[in-house]
Amino acid sequence: MKRKKLYLWCIGWAVTAAFMAPLSVAAAESCMDCHGDVDAVGAELAIDPLRFDHTAHADLGCSGCHAVGQDHPDDGLSPSRAACGDCHQDISDEYALSEHAAGATCGDCHNPHAAHNTGAVSGMDMNRQCAACHASDEMATAHGVWLPQAELHLEMLPCVSCHTGSENYVINLFITKRPADPASGVPARGEPFNLVTHEELREITGDKDIAALIDANGTGTISISELRRFNGSSEYPGLRLKGMLTPESVTHNVQILDNRWDCTFCHASGGETMQTSYLSLPQPDGSYRRMSVEKGAILDVLNGTPDFYMMGATRNASMNLLGLVIIAGGLVMPVGHGFLRFLTRKNRR
Repeated sequence: MKRKKLYLWCIGWAVTAAFMAPLSVAAAESCMDCHGDVDAVGAELAIDPLRFDHTAHADLGCSGCHAVGQDHPDDGLSPSRAACGDCHQDISDEYALSEHAAGATCGDCHNPHAAHNTGAVSGMDMNRQCAACHASDEMATAHGVWLPQAELHLEMLPCVSCHTGSENYVINLFITKRPADPASGVPARGEPFNLVTHEELREITGDKDIAALIDANGTGTISISELRRFNGSSEYPGLRLKGMLTPESVTHNVQILDNRWDCTFCHASGGETMQTSYLSLPQPDGSYRRMSVEKGAILDVLNGTPDFYMMGATRNASMNLLGLVIIAGGLVMPVGHGFLRFLTRKNRR
């Protein structure tokens, strides 16, 4: 009898969920009639429908987190807000134990209307959240007390890579662009490279998939030869790849970890981390779509990614051979001299 009641309850829940899902979507579309128009509600209350539609929160619908009266907005009452911990209790408990919990709420770092998983967010976007409170120049100075080339490290690493217990590190490659000179249209030398947008890449590729910039054969996987072709191409002036060491599994226990002071955490010879890399391409909704890159591509310092050299991990077959030649050449004189002296020992007597 109990099992029959359980079956009935499950069926009832499934039917309710099936009816509620389209209702939530319909309610969200109704909300977007106003909140999708910045001129109607102002920048503070406006929501980009394109960015919101691709989030996990969009599946809940607006009513999943907000309750409004029937006369909204004429009743003058502000909608209620659900607490993030109502759904993300484990993350909330973890964050409560971190050093940041007293100074920042979830909303200070995450926009619930444009929230994506870790793989769909660039490392630069992650750091942009941190920079809202931690000025980049101040952080470079603070880290420079003990960290060599602090600015370079901070540019190549999301803060969460070192200041959380995040795990499973991979290399993400992003396409960057140097701004062009307004007069000549030629990329201006000396200017920094910035992330390109989907629209900027679309202007270059036209009707083609933007992945075709690097994935020339359309296999969906980037090979070392395709990286070499893109890095050495004059067809796309001003474009280049930027590599960042990012975690796959992000935690919210913000802290200072002792093992991050150890250089071998990243700079370990033959590191397994360097074997896995992805090309992250910007999408219209502000997220990134990842494509697998050939195993070990990042280890190839000449054909992998410009300006991404991890001492102790990056390898190149040609450089290895050159190193052996140098070592062998250095041994020729002492070994050869000693051998000749051995052969002529009787003459010296």
